[in-house]
Amino acid sequence: VIDATSLGWGTRVKGFIACFVIGCLCSLLGSCLLWLPKKGLMLFAVFYTLGNIASIGSTLFLMGPMKQLKRMFEPTRLIATTVMLLCLILTLCSAFWWHKRGLVLLFCILQFFALAWYSISFIPFAR
Repeated sequence: VIDATSLGWGTRVKGFIACFVIGCLCSLLGSCLLWLPKKGLMLFAVFYTLGNIASIGSTLFLMGPMKQLKRMFEPTRLIATTVMLLCLILTLCSAFWWHKRGLVLLFCILQFFALAWYSISFIPFAR
């Protein structure tokens, strides 16, 4: 079963690139949708968050899902992972339930920095 479901390195790299590009496009589309009247804020929050999730998900192709999850929750990056996931959730909550424009923008900015902090935690000696 393991041999039949494992991906070759070339397929992993293609999956990584495709998922990362989709993530970047979703984030860019979300930024463009921000300026729409009425539903623009909600669409921005959804597409920006989906873009970040897709970008994080792209690394699943390189490491594999279980190794990614294990590394995400290692003690050295537990805080970065928790802050990043919390910012993703709070962005959507502030758009859909609280309807606060300022909070959506604040949490998107925090989401960006949390994702950067999380990404840097994978680079040896970068923190």
